[in-house]
Amino acid sequence: MSLPEKAFPVSWDQFHRDARALAWRLAGSQGSGGKPQWRAIVCITRGGLVPAAIISRELGIRMIETVCVASYHEYTEQGQLAVLKEVSAPLLEDDGEGVLIVDDLTDTGKTAAIVRAMMPRAHFATVYAKPKGRPLVDTFVTEVSQDTWIYFPWDMGFTYQKPIADDHRG
Repeated sequence: MSLPEKAFPVSWDQFHRDARALAWRLAGSQGSGGKPQWRAIVCITRGGLVPAAIISRELGIRMIETVCVASYHEYTEQGQLAVLKEVSAPLLEDDGEGVLIVDDLTDTGKTAAIVRAMMPRAHFATVYAKPKGRPLVDTFVTEVSQDTWIYFPWDMGFTYQKPIADDHRG
């Protein structure tokens, strides 16, 4: 499979740095008095699992829950959305106030809209954001163009990459 023209491959090291940068931003928005602002993390699986683990460690949040929304099929296009597993009832109380929602990326915003509707008062954080999904996110690290495809480290193997200049000769 060849990479699209606007590919953004992310290594494990880069993703870890970016997830820690997200944790730094979130720590800066913590409540006063030393009390953590968030009582739990709800990560959107599967992409939110890795950043949720990193943020959980960095911010000392022990309660991690998942919400499972299937949206991508064959890793190429977004299809019909389906909620496979909902959030536990106690975290839905008060419209999710005190809950930190974590995902790797907001793309079209369709998945974010479903989860945001479940917990409208939760704080939504993603590592990466695209313009269509950005309005649904409270905190993110890097914005990429809508036509950029992000290749996460768990989706890739090591292969030779030809120099960019090879495609621009002529």
